[in-house]
Amino acid sequence: MAASGKFSTFRLPPLPTIREIIKLFRLNAVKQLSQNFLLDLRLTDKIVRKAGNLTNAYVYEVGPGPGGITRSILNANVAELLVVEKDTRFIPGLKMLSDAAPGKLRIVHGDVLTFKIERAFPESLKRCWEDDPPNVHVIGNLPFSVSTPLIIKWLESISHREGPFAYGRTQMTLTFQKEVAERLTANTGGKQRSRLSVMAQYLCNVQHIFTIPGRAFVPKPEVDVGVVHFTPLVQPKIEQPFKLVEKVVQNVFQFRRKYCHRGLGMLFPEAQRLESTGRLLQWADVDPTLRPSQLSISHFKSLCDVYRKMCDEDPHLFAYNFREELKQSKSKTQEKDKDKDSCRL
Repeated sequence: MAASGKFSTFRLPPLPTIREIIKLFRLNAVKQLSQNFLLDLRLTDKIVRKAGNLTNAYVYEVGPGPGGITRSILNANVAELLVVEKDTRFIPGLKMLSDAAPGKLRIVHGDVLTFKIERAFPESLKRCWEDDPPNVHVIGNLPFSVSTPLIIKWLESISHREGPFAYGRTQMTLTFQKEVAERLTANTGGKQRSRLSVMAQYLCNVQHIFTIPGRAFVPKPEVDVGVVHFTPLVQPKIEQPFKLVEKVVQNVFQFRRKYCHRGLGMLFPEAQRLESTGRLLQWADVDPTLRPSQLSISHFKSLCDVYRKMCDEDPHLFAYNFREELKQSKSKTQEKDKDKDSCRL
C-alpha cells in the first residue's frame, strides 16, 4: 500500500452492530476455545487509543473474531490492517468490513501461533533496533487458551528479532485474564511475581494500562480482563540466549514457596547438585534464602551469566533435565523391584 503523502481521514460507513453481526452469522462463542466477544465499541476504541497513534500505521490484529476491535482500528485511520483468524465462522463478517474499507483490510484464515508475519508488510517499514519503534503495531483480544503460549512465543521472537519484530521494536497491545496481566507487570516481591514477570520485563517495558470488567464481554467470563502494552527494550536486561534464561527462570519458580536454592538445584544432576548450586549462588552473589518472588531482574541476570559460564565449562549441563533423571531413576527402581519379585518366585 502507498505509504507516502497525506492520508485522508477514514471512517467506516454505517454497518450492522457487532451484536447484529453475531446474530446474522450465528456466531456463538465456543467455550472450549475460550472465546469472549467485546461488543462495546467505546471499550474497543479505548484499547486502540492506548496502542498509540495509529495514523498511517500498519497493524496486525490477532483473533479479530466478530470484528469489534477491527472496526476501531480501521477508524483510527491506519494505512493497512492485517487480521489473522483461525475460526472460519468469523470470515464472512470480516469480509463485510473489508468491503466497507476498500484496500484497508486484509484477511488471512490461519493460526496466529504459526502465521509468518515477517513478509506481510513493506520492507520500507523496517527500522534499526536502536531506533524508535516502527510504524507497525500488534493488537488483539486474545482467547485465554492461547494468550500465555503466544506471549512466550513473541517474547522469544523479540530476543531473536524475528516475527513481528523483524520490523524493529514493534509495540503490542493485548488482552489477558486480569491475573495474567498482573503477573506480566508484577514488581519484585509482589504477590503475582512469576516466571511471566521476569520473562516479559527483561525484554520489554510492560504496562498494565487498564482493566475491562468481565460483564463487558459476551459470554461473560468468570474473570476481568487486563489490557497490557509491550514496548521491546533497546537492550535486554539479561544478555543471554532466551532458552537459557527461560530454563533458569522456570526452575526457580517451580518451587515458588521454597527458598530459591531449591529450584536452582534442579539445574544440576543429583550427584553434583549441592556443590554446583552452592557455586552458582556464591558466584552470582545471591542469597540462597530469598524466595523466587524476591529475586530482581538483576539477580536473574547474575544467575544466568554464571549458569552460562558453568554450561560453557560442561557442554552437557544445559541439556540436563532433572525430570528425565527422575524418570530414569524411577524406571531403574521398578526394574530392581521386578527382579526381586522374580527371584522370590
